[in-house]
Amino acid sequence: MIETRLRTYTHLAGYGLATLFIASLAFQNLRYGFYGLFYLAAGMAILTLAGAGYAFLCRRHQLTAPGHLLILTTLNGGLVVATYILNASGISHWGMPLILLNLLILPLRQGLILSLALLLALGGFLLFSQPLQSAVTIIAGGLALITVGSLYIWHYDHMAQSAEDLAITDPVTGAHNARFLDETLQKEISRAIATGHSLSVITLAIDYADEAEDLHGKNGVQTLFRDMTQHLFGVIRAGDTLYTLNSSEFFLILPFTPEEGLRVIAERIRRTIAENHWAVVGKASVSLGCTTRGSGDTRTDTLRKRARQAMEDARKRGADSAWFLPGDATRS
Repeated sequence: MIETRLRTYTHLAGYGLATLFIASLAFQNLRYGFYGLFYLAAGMAILTLAGAGYAFLCRRHQLTAPGHLLILTTLNGGLVVATYILNASGISHWGMPLILLNLLILPLRQGLILSLALLLALGGFLLFSQPLQSAVTIIAGGLALITVGSLYIWHYDHMAQSAEDLAITDPVTGAHNARFLDETLQKEISRAIATGHSLSVITLAIDYADEAEDLHGKNGVQTLFRDMTQHLFGVIRAGDTLYTLNSSEFFLILPFTPEEGLRVIAERIRRTIAENHWAVVGKASVSLGCTTRGSGDTRTDTLRKRARQAMEDARKRGADSAWFLPGDATRS
């Protein structure tokens, strides 16, 4: 939501500044009697104003709004057509702010392709209508603008992705953290309801974690937790997702997994962890609480609470054990 809001503000600012700039060009050309250029600038100003209105209307799904590409393609195409029809080389300078607007509004690949197409079309006109040195200077300036703008946008996207990864990833283990769990689990519940496929989850906790910390220290338990995370990544299947809840608990989401498959996976996890020799602590075990989505499970807290209850029931029966609590039978 924060990224969507930021994009909305950026798009509104970009369209707004472009509208002011192009409107000033329109009044300037009207003042000097260049009516063809006035109508062109007025039409472009209306389009950028429409773009601002579209950005506001799509503020809740700004990242996937398709209309920006249509608006900017129309702006770029109109400028190229007017340049050739009016035979006015001075219009080529209007392409510079359009290049920036393309890169600012559109995804990087789309903005880059549209900007290069605009520069190629205007450059072809300039090479035939202007002295070579002047045309090459303008084209080189456009290429420099595209390069710098693209690098800046790429750097921003890279930093935004890194920040998102840090927000949803545990820095110690590399697994997803609890902040990302509810969002993904709710999506999987919705998908299971829509498709009718099974969905299972597991809560597992390291047995005697507090005693291990007293004996081996906090660093020793962190090492065990990190090594156990990597082990679980190797045990679970493609499509399953692993989350860390705290320094000794994990949560697994297993899409398309019925009760029979869940029991097999849980037993494999329990057995391989118990049989492994772990650095620092030597032997370790886990208690697993397992459940499968029932017909009444439409929210994440229902599944999570039942999986935790199953894990606590497993612990009551002794360490190194797994327990299954069923939900209501799903209706096919």
